[in-house]
Amino acid sequence: MHRVLGDRRAIAILVGPALLVYSLIMLIPMVWSLGYSFTKGNTIDGFTGNGVANFTRLLDDPAVRDALWFTLKYAVVVTIGQVLAGYLLALLYVFFLKRASALVRTLAFFPVVLPTVAVGLLFQKLFQVAPQTGPVNSLLNAVGLDSIDWFGTAGHAFWVLVIMDIWRSMGFYAVLLFAGLVDIPEEVLESARLDGASGLRLVRHIVLPLSFPVLMSSLIFSINGTLKVFDSIVALTNGGPGNATTPLTLYMFQTSFTYSDYGYGSTIALLLTVVCLLVTLVVFRVSRRDLTKG
Repeated sequence: MHRVLGDRRAIAILVGPALLVYSLIMLIPMVWSLGYSFTKGNTIDGFTGNGVANFTRLLDDPAVRDALWFTLKYAVVVTIGQVLAGYLLALLYVFFLKRASALVRTLAFFPVVLPTVAVGLLFQKLFQVAPQTGPVNSLLNAVGLDSIDWFGTAGHAFWVLVIMDIWRSMGFYAVLLFAGLVDIPEEVLESARLDGASGLRLVRHIVLPLSFPVLMSSLIFSINGTLKVFDSIVALTNGGPGNATTPLTLYMFQTSFTYSDYGYGSTIALLLTVVCLLVTLVVFRVSRRDLTKG
């Protein structure tokens, strides 16, 4: 293995094809999009250079500020919910269900493979207020409460989105974190139990530190995915009511393909890329600091 990894030709053969595909699919479009940020126009009318006008417009655009705030708020809440729910499910698999967890893992993972449009339609029906009352409002009526127009106000629509995306993806993070928990040596856990650690003390002082690397990987994976959320919002609210649930991705899509302003849309995409990079760097720094303290 050392001989292969020390051979530059072998490294080029092994890594070259994947690097080429990655460059064609990811890097070249990113550079191309960056170039569009300094232009205005579209494929029909053509493109003309406009310097940094798009960046100046970006700083003064209130819709961008609203979309950025929604994106960050949504990413933080959903990331915490996804990873926390997944971690609790993983603990349930390992310490309570153990070998009998296969069926529960399958049921919890099932929403992950469902089409996003189907999940969006399902939650529209669950929280529907008219023309038919959905199950959620029917339950509220059954306990003497009035129906709520879940998609008519920004706050309610936001929490329906949060609930939907946590439910849809927590099974994935449960499986990912489960793989990290099962790698914890059983003898370490037994030693901790003999020393009197059990329940929350065992999880806090033994399980959590040993599973910290895979937990941080899950956080990074989740925060990058939620910052780029698009399909679930289009399927459930399409950015409404008004623009209250419009993230940067949807605003970028509307700017580029609805209003045919490719230059400004590329500038919004660049902003989203910078935000993802900065958030990832912050998470890496925090995790490195925690590992150093540990």
